Parts: sequence; C-alpha cells; structure tokens
Amino acid sequence: MMKLLDRINNPNDIKQLSRKELKPLAQEIREFLIEKVSHTGGHLASNLGCVEITMALHRVMNFPEDKIIWDVGHQSYVHKILTGRKNEFDTLRQLGGLSGFPKTSESDCDAFNTGHSSTSMSAALGMACARDIRGEHERIAAVIGDGSFTGGLVYEALNNMGSKQSGCLIVLNDNEMSIDENVGGMSTYLSRFRVGQAYNEIKGTVEKILLHIPVAGEKLARGVKRSKDSIKQMLVPGMFFEDLGVTYIGPIDGHDIELMSATFEKAFQLDRPIIVHVKTVKGKGYKWSEKHPSYFHGVAPFDVDTGKVITKSRNKTYTGIFGRKLVELAAENKNIVAITAAMAQGTGLAKFAEKYPDRFFDVGIAEEHAVTFAAGLAAAGMTPVVAIYSSFLQRAYDQILHDVCLQNLHVVFAIDRAGLVGPDGETHQGLFDIAYMSQIPGMTIVSPKNRYDLTRLMEWAVSYDGPVAIRYAKGEAYYGLSSIQEPVVYGKSEYITRGSGIAVLAVGQMVYEAEKLYNIFLDDKKEITVVNARFVKPVDHEMIDELVKEHEILVVMEEGIKHGGYAAAVEEYIAEKGYRIKLVVAAVDDCYVKQGSIAELRKLCKLDADSVYDRIKHAEMEIKL
Repeated sequence: MMKLLDRINNPNDIKQLSRKELKPLAQEIREFLIEKVSHTGGHLASNLGCVEITMALHRVMNFPEDKIIWDVGHQSYVHKILTGRKNEFDTLRQLGGLSGFPKTSESDCDAFNTGHSSTSMSAALGMACARDIRGEHERIAAVIGDGSFTGGLVYEALNNMGSKQSGCLIVLNDNEMSIDENVGGMSTYLSRFRVGQAYNEIKGTVEKILLHIPVAGEKLARGVKRSKDSIKQMLVPGMFFEDLGVTYIGPIDGHDIELMSATFEKAFQLDRPIIVHVKTVKGKGYKWSEKHPSYFHGVAPFDVDTGKVITKSRNKTYTGIFGRKLVELAAENKNIVAITAAMAQGTGLAKFAEKYPDRFFDVGIAEEHAVTFAAGLAAAGMTPVVAIYSSFLQRAYDQILHDVCLQNLHVVFAIDRAGLVGPDGETHQGLFDIAYMSQIPGMTIVSPKNRYDLTRLMEWAVSYDGPVAIRYAKGEAYYGLSSIQEPVVYGKSEYITRGSGIAVLAVGQMVYEAEKLYNIFLDDKKEITVVNARFVKPVDHEMIDELVKEHEILVVMEEGIKHGGYAAAVEEYIAEKGYRIKLVVAAVDDCYVKQGSIAELRKLCKLDADSVYDRIKHAEMEIKL
C-alpha cells in the first residue's frame, strides 16, 4: 500500500492531500524521523514536537516564494521533508550530506541560515520590510521556541516590530523547553496562560450570551467589544505583546493542524505583526523522547525499541571532567560560582547546580547577560566560572572586552566545544575563539593537552587574578602518550618529547595529532620535538627562542582559524626577531567548515597527522633545494 509520504516529493505537494489525510501523514512523518535519526543521530525531540506546526504552515504558504525562518534551525527537518529532501535523510549531518540546519545553499525553500538562538524575528522583520519596499506580497513567518524568548535579541526585534507594522507571522512554539527546562521571568510569564484559550473562550462566550438578550443584547455586546482591551488586561498576559504593537493570538493546540491552518491564514490576511502562541509537546509521538526530551534534543544513533544510544562511550569527556573538578574546587573555595546560558547538562554544570544551588545561575539563552552578570559577581568579590560553548560565546564579545577585560576582573571562561565539533556544521564549529579573544588586552587563554592538563589549568585559573579562558574540545578526553605533567607556570609551554630537526608546537587537542606525528617519524627512525603550547596567550617567546636555535623546521598546529590565531602570533614574533626557520602552519583556512565527523574534518582541513607529515616532508625538500 502506498504511503502518504510517498506523495510528498516536491514543495507544496501537501496541498494535494485531503484534510482527513493530514493526521495519518503526521504519524508517517514521525515514524520516518525516528527511523532516520536513529541511524544518523540528530535533533529528534524538537522535530517531533514541530510536525503539525510545519504541516499547517505548508498548507497556507507557497514555496519557495513564501519564507519561513526557523529560529536556531534544529527543528527544520519536517520542513526539509515537505520540500523534496526526504530521500537525502540517510546522509543527515554527514560529510557532504544533508545539513541538520536550514541552508540557503541546499534549497530555495530555506530562506535564512540559522544555528544560534533568538535571531528569527529580527530576520523575519528585515525580510518583511524589504518585501514592502519592493511592493511584493510574499508571506513571511518565523518559528521560534519559548526557550529562545530568554534571548535579548527577541525583545529588540519586538520593539522594532511594533513600530514598523510590516506584516509577518511569529509562531511561538511553546513546549516549556530549550535544551534544558526553561528558566526566568518569561518562562513564568508564559506559564500563566499555557492552560488553554482562556481569553478567547471567555470573550466568545460572553458575547454569545449577550447577543441572545432581547433588545439590549446587541448593544451590550458592542460595548463588550469596545472594552476588549480591559477584558484582555484582566485575562490575558498576552497584553505584553499587544502593548508593544504586536497582535497576540493564543495559546492554541500546536498539534491541531486544521485549527493552526485556519489561524495562520487569518493572521496572514490581517497583514500586520502577529504572534500566534501554540502549545506543543517536545518529543511527541515517541515515548522515550517524550519522557526524556533533553536527552533526545540532540542524540547520537540509538536503538528505536529501547531509546538507548548504540555506541555510547564509557570514556570520560572533557565536559564531564570539567564539571566534576569544578564541584571539587567549589568545596575548597566558597567564592566560586557557576553560570550557564540554558545548558547546565551540556556544559557539565548539572552536578554543580545540584550540589551548590545557591551558587549556580542559569540565565537562559542570554550569553551577553551571562558575561556582564559574571562581571558584576567578580566586581563584588566572587569567582565566577562562565561555561559556554565556543560558538555561542561569540555573541558576548563586547561584554568580554568592555565589562570584564577592561576592568581586569577575575572571570573564568570555560569554553566548551572549542575547535571542530563535527556534525552540527558551520554554525557550531568552535574555530574562532582564539582569534577573537586573543586580540583583547588583559585576556589570558589556556588550552589543555589532555584530561590531566584540564584539571591542573582549572586549579590555576580559579587562583589567578584576572580574566582567563580555558578552551577544551568536545567529546572524549585524551590521555596522552606522555606522563609528563609540568607545573602550570604563567605563560609557559611544556616539552612532551625532545628531538632534533623538527619541532611541533601544538595547541590543546592538537597535541593528540602531534603525538601521532611523533610516532610516524619514529617509523622513519627520526625523533622530533613535541611541545604543548598550553598558553595560547601570552605566547611563550622563550620557548620559541629555544626551538628556533635547535631546529630547522617549526610546525604550529591549532584547531582554529588561521587568521588572528595562535600560529599567526608565533609567525609575527618570528618575523619581528628576524629568525630564519622554515615555518609550517597547520590551522583552518579562511573558510567555514561544514558538517562531518571530527576525524573527517581534520583530514579535510589538513590538520591530521598524515597531512601534516606530508607538508613537513615537502618543507624538508624545499630546504634542501
């Protein structure tokens, strides 16, 4: 028997289905998503919760003419299915395959690239204003979760949206979650009216009763309509949006396709900024994701029957080591406090939150606030540790520079997911933190070579007086071939091996590739020098002086962008000193790195040991010539 999903092969095919076929199609889409993501991994819970919203939008919009901006973008899988990409899902989040986020380069039906939170409303308003200037009529919608409403950019967009009055639809997908459970005043605000259509139902009932009163009924009903703002003020917290000039509708059932289709159609016809508040269940339709929505937010390949990840490693991760060590340090130092931007689990702070609830702060998806909040804590004598992913910390650059470093405040930045992160692609690779942070006066940056180095650098960082950033990689913590653990001394690198001819200066996780490189050269009967840079800023100039004197080739390896990175600082110092040494730089070129496994991406970027070996051999040939 032919499945309904088999009839969805091109944009707008869903319009050919009858109303009775929509609910069965939603079930087929959920089954499809569960099957595909169980093999590839990906963002499952958010997509399962967004099935009917996406279907309803596709029923009333035309693609690619009309535009949907998906906030963050990890809930765009259903949109991809409905726009002719379902046959590519076996390649989801793989090298050269289907992206897990909207990509304008992938389809004309993807209107805007997203990957970070709270951006969709600003982008939608910009598109709406551009449409109005051109005198065209395409429909523009943004789909944004309630978790993204903890981000300040949302309120900047709302403020502007109310004054511009350009027609666009904002679908507030309210599932009471971001990755972890939502926190803060907006979450409390929305929870006051998540129970149903309180205002809409009461207002409608009152009007119907009044209209049935003989003679005076119609006049009384008109009076009620004139005073609707007073009724709304009493019954609907949505007046917050209306007071800003944005019409509010809801909440409505986010799993009722017909209701949403009718509501969205009416909203578009009104041609003004409108928020439609829909209530959904994150992970709907799969019992394990409904029960554990945070776990299934972004999940590795799993067994469908049990919900358990298939190849879960038992090795400790850098994130886990960081979290456990911070709890230990906090027991010794009562001034240590921890801050996360809506990612207590993801950054390893869940145990800290449980152990020290009064010293733990989840500020929501608000990285800028997190950093300035930390600055305030530091100015008042605390030792704040701010744990944020590298790609998300980019959002708080001004706060790092202006509020922390300019005042030389002791804030510790725990930069998780530094370097290549793999299948989430361009928006999540942590390749820019060295470049953007090393330019700031007063900032100290360290990068551990392995798990032991991480704990030692954490001990040093909390006792240091000034801004310091610890950057560490995603995934399993490296142990290292060498047992050497030199004490942490400010600005000093450490030798791992001592050889001749070739010296490799490696940053953080690149020590892993450097030690592999060391073993390759051992096979050539040649012993090279390997140095753990440890301090990215300041650069250890004395170490470079030593290496230049004793070697012909200096190799610098970093898992970050080349321009403005650690290697650039080393190269600048060598040029200033006039040193004559062959420099080989292994870093990421001036580009954005797409999705793939970390091993695949290192090879693609020529950061793996084999690629660096080939470059060194080429450099040796140039020297001989």
